[in-house]
Amino acid sequence: MTNGEWWQDAACRDEDPELFFPVSDMGPGARQTARAKAVCARCPVRDQCLRYALENGLDHGIFGGLTERERRDLLHRNRRASRVQDAADEAA
Repeated sequence: MTNGEWWQDAACRDEDPELFFPVSDMGPGARQTARAKAVCARCPVRDQCLRYALENGLDHGIFGGLTERERRDLLHRNRRASRVQDAADEAA
């Protein structure tokens, strides 16, 4: 399997795509998010899916087990950690 074919092994492949695009974070949307994340939790290519979403700036939906808000938070933390490391490297 090549790097571009990871999605062929995705656990979500036979799921309704709408499951991964809840309309809200509350009530039924929260339950839908939990169901989608449960699919992601058993997925053998979860890391590749998350990487794909991050590298391609996907702003909506659940990818790699993370919501759009969780992906934004992850990117923010990674950027902050990178800036801290850069400052430490410059000081050394």
